[in-house]
Amino acid sequence: MAGCKALSSKFTPLDEVTIDELNTYFKDGSLTSVELVRVSWLFAIIDWSLTSQAYIERIFEINHVLHAVSEINPDALNIARTLDVERAEGRLRGPLHGIPILIKDNIATIDKMNNTAGSFALVGATITQEATVITKLRSAGAIILGKAAMGEWAQCRSRKASSSHGWSAYGGQVYGPFYPDQDPSGSSSGSAVAVSVGLALGSLGTETSGSIVLPCEKSNCVGIKPTVGLTSRSMVIPISARMDTVGPMTRTVKDAAYILSAISGQDRLDNWTYAQPHAKQSNPDYVKACTLRGLKNARIGIPRNGIEYFLDKNTRPIMDEFEKALQGMSEAGATIVDGANFPAFDFPAFSGNASIVLDTDFVAGLANYFSFLDRNPNSIHSLEDLASYTKSDPREQYPDRDTYVWDRELSRNITNEDSESHQAYQANLRMGLDEGVVGALERYSCDVLAMPTFASFHLPAIAGLPVVTVPLGYYPANTPLVMNSKGTMVTVAPTIPFGISFVGRAWSEEKLISIAYSFEQRTRVRRQVKPLVSPTIELQDVAKERSGERLSKNETSQLSLSNFSQPNLRLGVVERPPFVWRYALRVLQVFNVVSWPVL
Repeated sequence: MAGCKALSSKFTPLDEVTIDELNTYFKDGSLTSVELVRVSWLFAIIDWSLTSQAYIERIFEINHVLHAVSEINPDALNIARTLDVERAEGRLRGPLHGIPILIKDNIATIDKMNNTAGSFALVGATITQEATVITKLRSAGAIILGKAAMGEWAQCRSRKASSSHGWSAYGGQVYGPFYPDQDPSGSSSGSAVAVSVGLALGSLGTETSGSIVLPCEKSNCVGIKPTVGLTSRSMVIPISARMDTVGPMTRTVKDAAYILSAISGQDRLDNWTYAQPHAKQSNPDYVKACTLRGLKNARIGIPRNGIEYFLDKNTRPIMDEFEKALQGMSEAGATIVDGANFPAFDFPAFSGNASIVLDTDFVAGLANYFSFLDRNPNSIHSLEDLASYTKSDPREQYPDRDTYVWDRELSRNITNEDSESHQAYQANLRMGLDEGVVGALERYSCDVLAMPTFASFHLPAIAGLPVVTVPLGYYPANTPLVMNSKGTMVTVAPTIPFGISFVGRAWSEEKLISIAYSFEQRTRVRRQVKPLVSPTIELQDVAKERSGERLSKNETSQLSLSNFSQPNLRLGVVERPPFVWRYALRVLQVFNVVSWPVL
């Protein structure tokens, strides 16, 4: 690109780079958003041995292995070019200006991409308005790079033994990057995996009960599940209006804080956002909470009764690292209040109530979302329509992957406006707040609670409270393999990561971020384990292409396999598509005739 400086030979790898670092490269002219995003169209058509550039090429290099991305935005390059012009003219929108972000495929965008929740039922459907969080990201200068694959209908279709985390008919099976056939957890599976291996700077996920924090821990990432109402759910394909929330998934706490600052705030299309205590003021700048002093003088409660309920032989390595983490936080100046138990913890009771709330909310919420479809090629207007379509389309793999959850929901003779649903929700609020998180915080005068991520999300889910998860450790080399309920994916194995979560009162994201950031910076656990497979294209390769150098085929096609050699390894050399096929596809993509598919 004329007028651009030669790229530095020393760039942070794209699976570690931060927003601050990218902005430094943008500012000194050593990188543009176009170079960060784009594929070198002509080179890609002529010769795959010429490196293409940055995130999109990394997706093409590895996505057939991990299936983390379901679509790439064909407008991403043009958006990046516009933002580069704005930067050159001194018109910066903020720290996310020109930063590529992936979006979970249940968050609606108005562009050339589909909004499917992982189902073929919505392929080709269009909407009348865009999700508010997407509008906020665009206004902040972020580049919507593509859609991340997800557990179909946010894992709200099949019983566990019938399906698997991260599977969808449209996106395929997402795999975690740390072990062959790794269960990525769900449902924001692709969002976490893509961020972990550097297919984007960050992503958006959604959580009803664990769907941000669990995939993040399994992909060695940071996830923020905000207070319900801090971020708008407008035009997000729902499970429950009373429990759903949208949050950032990144590699660092600070990057998550940048994205959360951009997407939070009031929205007239989601009245839950009007409960924000800071609504009449400017939105909090969560980045300011990122301080190394976050642990000093913090009172951190440990609700053992909410942890011990879930312990088994597979959690022993996690608990060993958790105890070490408590000692480390104490040495950093925090007061650890061990035994800051929940006043009550009745998992069967609140799980039963949650089932009623989710079932009744899902039926109503889906019908409401479908009513906003401008084009509805499969005439899906209700859960009944969706179930009928799913059972008739062989690509949906029914009955091997059943519709147990829908069948249960449709068999209830109540709606979310009936007293039974209301009473279940109110009972759960009591168990999650006064008898749960808030009760423990108040009784023991704590700022936050700390829990292993596997045990952290249940009460915050039913009470709409915030959670921040950060990397804690990973399973040791002698760990026996454990398979999922379907017997198809590995849930526990050597090097699979796990996390620690900080849980707080409603609207306490600043405190949670402060403590999580301090913990993250003092431990830097994420850097202790690397994915088994990762792309090879880096910013140095962009520098080579800018200077006219060609890369050898081995430099662009080999995946990095670290420390493992398994006989059933699915991960290996990337095979490029046949020349004629990729030439035709590239021509169609150049002229925006088709979206970029999963390879």
